[in-house]
Amino acid sequence: MLSDIEIARSIPLRPIADIGLDLGIPSDALIPYGRYMAKVDEREACGEKMPDGHLVLVTAMSPTKAGIGKTTMSVGLALGLTRLGKKAVLALREPSLGPCFGMKGGAAGGGYAQVLPMEKINLHFTGDFHAITSANNMIAALLDNHIHQHRDDGFALKQVLWRRVLDVNDRSLRYIVTGLGPKSAGVVQGTGFDITPASEIMAILCLATDEADLRRRIDNILLGITIDDAPFTVRDLGVGGAIMALLKDAFAPNLVQTTEHTPAFVHGGPFANIAHGCNSIIATRMAMRFGEYAVTEAGFGADLGAEKFLDIKCRRAGIQPSLTVLVVTMRALKLHGGCTEQTMSEPNFDAVYRGTENMDRHIRNLQRFGQTVVVALNHYGDDSEAEIEIVRQHLLAMGVGFALNKAFVEGGRGAEELARLVVDTIEQNPSQPLRFTYEEQEPAETKIEKVAKGIYGAGDITYSPAARRALEEARRLGYGHLPVCIAKTQYSFSTDPKRTGVADGAPFHVRDIAINAGAEMLIVIAGDIMRMPGLPKDPQARRIDVVDGEIEGLS
Repeated sequence: MLSDIEIARSIPLRPIADIGLDLGIPSDALIPYGRYMAKVDEREACGEKMPDGHLVLVTAMSPTKAGIGKTTMSVGLALGLTRLGKKAVLALREPSLGPCFGMKGGAAGGGYAQVLPMEKINLHFTGDFHAITSANNMIAALLDNHIHQHRDDGFALKQVLWRRVLDVNDRSLRYIVTGLGPKSAGVVQGTGFDITPASEIMAILCLATDEADLRRRIDNILLGITIDDAPFTVRDLGVGGAIMALLKDAFAPNLVQTTEHTPAFVHGGPFANIAHGCNSIIATRMAMRFGEYAVTEAGFGADLGAEKFLDIKCRRAGIQPSLTVLVVTMRALKLHGGCTEQTMSEPNFDAVYRGTENMDRHIRNLQRFGQTVVVALNHYGDDSEAEIEIVRQHLLAMGVGFALNKAFVEGGRGAEELARLVVDTIEQNPSQPLRFTYEEQEPAETKIEKVAKGIYGAGDITYSPAARRALEEARRLGYGHLPVCIAKTQYSFSTDPKRTGVADGAPFHVRDIAINAGAEMLIVIAGDIMRMPGLPKDPQARRIDVVDGEIEGLS
């Protein structure tokens, strides 16, 4: 079997201008980045055209440490739909260098279901992540300079809330001290780095509906609290225009193609375990404008990605999926049925039975939103027909559609069964109007409780003193009404990554709360989750190299 990058290099790519023309995007609306990638000027491309395609959300049961293949599933579904004669368009997130060089490797799909050119998409792409990193850190530098230059005038912040970011898993930068040295080196203060996908700038770019909304959100970013207990924002700093200049090109969606030349908008990349986990609103709307079926994904399991996609993104964008596809694998089912990471690839009927409890909880959660759900099994070569039949019969008894996805090995042909199921289900039983987990006017504690107990099945909810203070501060400053974006482990319904299955009644501890006034949400940090991940003992970077001018080791 060829590696992902060998398969990617074997595919003759079409010029990106031709991909755009297939969609109906005029060449004048494309800003090429080489021959096979382009930025899209939304105003030139779309005009007054409104989104009217069916939106299909791809999410998952609780994953293994190696993931569960949502991007491969999303790409495969789009390929399968295209083979059925449907006009399918993808809307996906951009990969982060952190996981790419860390544990999971690349995030451009896999096998014969990839977005291409995969090595460019996985690495620097069109520079969006670098622009977001620069914009975030420019704000930090300008804020520190403002404090330094005006401290003799009596200006001070009793609390600085803005942190720096870097798109590298670097645990040593989680907590740092800046300004050490002479007075000219600035004000000594404790701070730290988050990973770029956790930056509020990333969330803002993905949630902004147009340039005016982007500017409004940037100006509203809360940077700190003055000694007079007043909020200090980017607007007060007076640098919103400069940050807009850094983000101007990054705000335009990126157009690429799949292994079978299906169009794909790849734009934005917040993680769902530490942010809201969705690609940009403008890219999703663009896919819905130009596609009969727009296929998108939400990060990690449905308890994280899908909840935020529906409660935050869909609420803000005024969109909703016609159908949700829940991705499962035999390995994830067995892991949540009691197997270990070392034994989950071995045959185990009992573990498959027990693992369906995790899958079922995700299905019921999605149905609470009014979503019609079908389940797709990402097929591995060691999956047994008997184990697959267990899952098929279980879902048949629940009245939930089921299909295999073999796109990794077979491309679009291996996803035709799933594509037919998606088309038939949308025609016969589409999703109902969205029912959100909470109402916007409800207090933050109520929202947290409804997500924690209603979605995660949590028991007692507790708050650290820091979280209580942050909640009170949010209310005092007028941010208490914002939606909640819970940051917690992706491996469990609970805040304990080792607690598999459904974890009913597990305690839910809120460690801290960050006010993202520009992104218009409260980041609720639960358990031991870190917004700057660390690298594993054997990072993927050890296998990446350049050989005879070609990049090797990306997967």
